[in-house]
Amino acid sequence: MLKRHEYDTREALAEALAAGVAAVLAGGIATNGQALLAVSGGSTPRLFFRHLSQAAIDWSRVTVVLVDERWVPETSERSNARLVRENLLQGPASAARTEFFFQEGESADEAQASLSRRFAALPRPFDVVVLGMGDDGHTASFFPGGDRLAQAIDLADPAAVVPMRAPGAAEPRITLTLSRLADARLLAVHIEGDNKRETLERALAGTDPAEMPVRAVFRLERQTPIELFWAP
Repeated sequence: MLKRHEYDTREALAEALAAGVAAVLAGGIATNGQALLAVSGGSTPRLFFRHLSQAAIDWSRVTVVLVDERWVPETSERSNARLVRENLLQGPASAARTEFFFQEGESADEAQASLSRRFAALPRPFDVVVLGMGDDGHTASFFPGGDRLAQAIDLADPAAVVPMRAPGAAEPRITLTLSRLADARLLAVHIEGDNKRETLERALAGTDPAEMPVRAVFRLERQTPIELFWAP
């Protein structure tokens, strides 16, 4: 089922989401001795990252990975890895381990095989996956018109990672597949603003994931509870 959490301010959302994520990570550490956190990029999660970075958990036992990445080095302002380092991997959270995507000297296509092996070797399931959503209905790098979209959202496909090119993506991308994300202990979708809420309602009202790929995530609610976090 889709469980909605709505807040009056983005500050309140960031604080609540960070507290919820930290609790699940702490539970993973207590149960398994480690926890895995997959996060998204873009501008929306900055405040959430800053709150989460201060969580009083054993960050040395947490591995942080990206849901997806623009195929650019960390020196680029477009890099999701840079965003995470500057906003999440600070203070207590600087002790966390990381598994990021970009490999210098290789294209996303050339790196796919080694990245897929590396990410498939991580323990399953993720403790937490936090997704965003674009105004076009994309999430992760599941873009409308993406050249590998069908594979990326196919739950039966064994690949952990696929490259992606799409009209709505300025650079080649690399993304974890839906099958690698689908069984997370906490699967959250974090959106902000009235325009994103309108996009959400359009996505929920339709069924075609080729048109709005985030629908492939919402279809998971039959098997995986999805927590939606929104603020204006």
